[in-house]
Amino acid sequence: MKLAAIPSPATSVWHVLGLPIRAYALCIVAGIVVAVLVMEHRLRRRGVAPWASLDMAVWAVPFGIIGARIYHVITSPAEYFGDGGHPIRVFQIWEGGLGIWGAVAGGALGAWFAARQLGLPLAVFADALAPGLPLAQAVGRLGNWFNNELYGSVTTLPWGLRVHDMDRSNPGHATVIDGKPVTLPDLYHPTFLYEAVWDVGVAVLVYLLDRRFKFGRGRAFALYVMAYTLGRLWIEMLRIDDANHFFGIRLNVFTSIVVFLLALAYFLVVRGPREYVVPIDAPETEPEPERASDVDQVDVGASATGAARPPRAYQVVSEERFQAYERTGILPPAEPSATPSAEEPEPATQAGPAAATEPAAATGPAAATGPAAATGPAVATKTEAQPAAEAQPASAGPTEPAADDAPTAASGSEGDDARPAAPASADER
Repeated sequence: MKLAAIPSPATSVWHVLGLPIRAYALCIVAGIVVAVLVMEHRLRRRGVAPWASLDMAVWAVPFGIIGARIYHVITSPAEYFGDGGHPIRVFQIWEGGLGIWGAVAGGALGAWFAARQLGLPLAVFADALAPGLPLAQAVGRLGNWFNNELYGSVTTLPWGLRVHDMDRSNPGHATVIDGKPVTLPDLYHPTFLYEAVWDVGVAVLVYLLDRRFKFGRGRAFALYVMAYTLGRLWIEMLRIDDANHFFGIRLNVFTSIVVFLLALAYFLVVRGPREYVVPIDAPETEPEPERASDVDQVDVGASATGAARPPRAYQVVSEERFQAYERTGILPPAEPSATPSAEEPEPATQAGPAAATEPAAATGPAAATGPAAATGPAVATKTEAQPAAEAQPASAGPTEPAADDAPTAASGSEGDDARPAAPASADER
């Protein structure tokens, strides 16, 4: 029993002032807008300057459309180069025919160019786009509905899609007989709708898991690829539109399997926290206060509107440093590495004359000559810790002996060579 027969539009193009307005193009543009808005929100939360997503879209969108068209033509060449085909139709993208994997590859190339210009890691853009891209795909699939294309086989389920026979001589319009658009017999699987619903689920899944685990280094994008290819695998098997087959299986089925395995390997191998970015020249210390001046200074390079200039490049920082920078405008220093540093040597024990504690006996020739050499016990109690001037023998220079040294000299020396001290000469005075 049929509970729902989903109708299809009989017209997918309208003319306004002589210009064709195509539903497929409108859906693609609307999908791009949704993806850009989602990416913009997520980029700002990671520290990227406002509306960097537009700089990305300027590069990624044209490259993505070209890549999507090339992929579609390569995988479905008979429509353009086979019997009855028209090669000129390769450029008529408004009639439909964009391959998602070509869009991803071409868009990634354009995004790489944009990332280099903005000084941002490509992984930051990819993870920010991850939930937005499936939403864009869901909106874009409505264009297939307007074009009455990409439906599946005949269905016996309680729901089905009613498909019009489109007039090839009047593109964008159904064949009309007796004033009524002609529909194909039976009802078909609305595979475009299956994929649209699946894409919305993928977007929700990626958003929730990324919010919980804070994926980084492109892992959120890899999660999107895995989730999307799982759905594309079974949906592709329901479609009956023209496509290349290998071993009786549609080419996109093999593509989905290969891409899923590559994304899974990347997700499991690559690790790392979510990347946050700050300007490459972010201040790391408080700015010094400006000195008062009687001369008014005007920054002639400042913008007249007061809008902040986008950074010339970015640096990746941890979440803690990013949050501190957001609060204070000052980037704190990076935490020291977890590798233990070499143990610092203990302070060296003070060596040399100042560290000696034992009495220094007068030895050598200096102890046996001069008036100070015959001082007896006074010489024996001197230590190396005393000032160097006291340890110098009196005969070392022409200084005059102190008055209290005369009796000591007269008392004689207790050494083995003791003899009366000679009178001081004029040079010794």
